[in-house]
Amino acid sequence: MPSHAPAGRLLRHYRQARGLSQLSLSGMADVSTRHISYVENGKAKPSREMLLTLSAALELPLRERNTLLVSAGFAPVYGETPLEAPEMAHVRAAAQCILDSLEPNGAVLLGGQWQVLQVNAGAMRMLTTFCPDATNLPELGTSLMRLLFDPKGLKPCIANWDEVVRHIVHRLQRDAAAESERGVARRALADVLTYPGVPHALRQPMLSTPPELVIPVHLRRGDLEIRLFTTLTTLGTPLDITTEEIRIESYFPADEASRRWVHADA
Repeated sequence: MPSHAPAGRLLRHYRQARGLSQLSLSGMADVSTRHISYVENGKAKPSREMLLTLSAALELPLRERNTLLVSAGFAPVYGETPLEAPEMAHVRAAAQCILDSLEPNGAVLLGGQWQVLQVNAGAMRMLTTFCPDATNLPELGTSLMRLLFDPKGLKPCIANWDEVVRHIVHRLQRDAAAESERGVARRALADVLTYPGVPHALRQPMLSTPPELVIPVHLRRGDLEIRLFTTLTTLGTPLDITTEEIRIESYFPADEASRRWVHADA
């Protein structure tokens, strides 16, 4: 098999994960179906420009575009600048502006592997109120998944934990199916499935399940309970992997009682 066969196999994986035929991709990328077939079968070595064109047509994340290029023997195109780097000051400022504007609603700045980069005051109030032992927050607070799945985190106080887990696992499964073997969603999914209490049925992909627009979260500790829904915000038109992968998860009250609690100290 030619040495460029790995790129062809990976391209086929990306295309099929998105439910596209070679003909559909051909029309989207303005590339002949025959050439796409030759690339996928390893009969033709794609150029760097061809791979970038196909990546754009497939709407691949920047990290996956780099992976496809490397599989064909090319250098990565997209950089991954640490968020704390001086040149990312404008990104940090934009994220801070969004976090501040969402007060008193909770909001969390997340990295590409669901690591917690920053929280606003609303989110910190929610964490300290509903985490059974707030002394665990410095240890658990570096990862949203640990906060949600670890028994020492919020898990005991999430009344609809099974529902939250199902939403999160389904989201990760959809993201992982469209990635290469070393994709960030695949690693996050593998980690999540190791936590105790995750239903065994969720270990089987359910890719036909439509994506959820919001995730309901019902928190209860003692006599206090609030109902929230979450949304994810991403930054538009990124040219850097870090910028593309960071997200802001926001928590909004789902009923009047919860709204009163959220706004009580605002």
